[in-house]
Amino acid sequence: MENLLYIAALIAAIAFAVLVVYLAMVLKAAQRTLNDVASTLEGLEKQMEGITTESTALLNKTNKLAEDINDKSQKLNTLVDGVKGIGESVKEFNNTIRSVSSKVTVVAEQNKETTAQAMNWGTVVMNLWKQRKNNKNV
Repeated sequence: MENLLYIAALIAAIAFAVLVVYLAMVLKAAQRTLNDVASTLEGLEKQMEGITTESTALLNKTNKLAEDINDKSQKLNTLVDGVKGIGESVKEFNNTIRSVSSKVTVVAEQNKETTAQAMNWGTVVMNLWKQRKNNKNV
């Protein structure tokens, strides 16, 4: 019976040794996997730093572009207001010309006879002046 105990102890020792060997192999494989994961994460970290730097630069450029667009929009608004003012001035000028034209027409209609008489007298005076001039030349 003692032999059986020795044989059982020997089998347990061999099984334990096999278990330790397999456990060592699993731990080695896990160590390689974790090393690969660590190197991948380091590479990813470097790439993220580059992306962060580029994103920051892009954000700064976008902010500058937005400010530039805002400034140009304000200037364009000023220009549009100026053109609007010119349009209003031209409209007022046209209204003034229409008003003056209407008044001249009304006055001309009211003084039609007086104007005709003035034209006749003007013609008579011119004819007399021409006759006098012709008489002096002769």
